[in-house]
Amino acid sequence: MAQYDIRVFGDPVLRTPTPPVTDIDGALKQLVDDMLETMYAAPGVGLAAPQVGVQKRFFVYDVGDGPGVVINPEIKETSGEWEHDEGCLSVPGLFWPITRPKLVHLVGLDIDGNDIEFEADELLARMFQHEVDHLDGVLLLARLDGDQRKEAMRTLRSRTLDIPS
Repeated sequence: MAQYDIRVFGDPVLRTPTPPVTDIDGALKQLVDDMLETMYAAPGVGLAAPQVGVQKRFFVYDVGDGPGVVINPEIKETSGEWEHDEGCLSVPGLFWPITRPKLVHLVGLDIDGNDIEFEADELLARMFQHEVDHLDGVLLLARLDGDQRKEAMRTLRSRTLDIPS
């Protein structure tokens, strides 16, 4: 297995929507294993393909119940609201209070190409939404209100990251 470098804010791949996965083959299964290793090493609870520079519509995750992968995920329904601190491996070390739906109905495919669906709440629902955002080219910073976003950008610019103005 191999670990990937995680792409950070400023990398254009993070703002590019991903096309659907059309072939679930040995190469994809190896990529899933490598991404799980990368996610655990980071450490994180979810990792979307664009975060390792791969333009495919899937993510890996583990919120404590064992590893999983969702290929071509689609959020079908949401309800409720839940504010909670949220961070991102592509914006390392920073966390903000983000309000997202509390409940999510997510569908997709598993690693064998079988249909799967989830009724998720709280942390699992938040992670699903966060990773689907990555697949749609939406970064966590887009979920911040104006003042939070300005503060976040100031913080990011003060770091050694190459942040566009």
